[in-house]
Amino acid sequence: MQKNHKILIGVGAGLLALGAVGALVGPSIYRDFIAAPAAEVPSVERPADAPADGMTGALDPAALVGDWSVTAGSEAGYRVDEVLNGTDVTVTGRTQDVTGTFTVGEDGLTLTAAQLSVDVASIETDSAQRDAYFRDQALRASEFPEATFTLTEPVQLAETPESGETVHASATGELTIAGKTQTVTVDVELRSDGTTAELAGSVPITFADFGVTAPTLGFVSVEPEGFVEFQLTAGRG
Repeated sequence: MQKNHKILIGVGAGLLALGAVGALVGPSIYRDFIAAPAAEVPSVERPADAPADGMTGALDPAALVGDWSVTAGSEAGYRVDEVLNGTDVTVTGRTQDVTGTFTVGEDGLTLTAAQLSVDVASIETDSAQRDAYFRDQALRASEFPEATFTLTEPVQLAETPESGETVHASATGELTIAGKTQTVTVDVELRSDGTTAELAGSVPITFADFGVTAPTLGFVSVEPEGFVEFQLTAGRG
């Protein structure tokens, strides 16, 4: 059996040690007091008490037309549940090594093309052992160094949003992980002031669809489904 069929995204050789600790101290104690907190679910929604950005009014669609590129501070990764004796421990991995481009069509309301790429070897969790297994065996990063998403259907907004307004859309495209490609639909949040744009979303995936099987090690197992997540900032050009 190939190595990438043995374990899912983000679970490494440290999974056994993690489970042993959880079994000794109790799953709920491990989850609440020992394991690193999971990262927040990606979102561009403003908190209710956040100050306004000073810009109001509808965006000018003509100002949005053209190419946009992912900028510094963007991140992507995954979310998965490890199960210790029936107790879920949510694990998140993140990297800022993300590149990509977006193209807005001439109406200023249609995303006509998008291409994202993530360096999978740089994704980190709270466990170096887990990360090493993820990098070297689960995804064989030396052979498949990038995970990618390519938009395959245009995304059309119904109307011009207000500056700073969060809008919701669905994007369909091809997600490639460990050399295997699946068509997925992504729920995306978008916000722009006309100069920069913010995007956030998550892709529910079944790991077996990418040739990866969740392991069971007695007291610890991994859920067969998880999420690929992203929170991006983009600028013109």
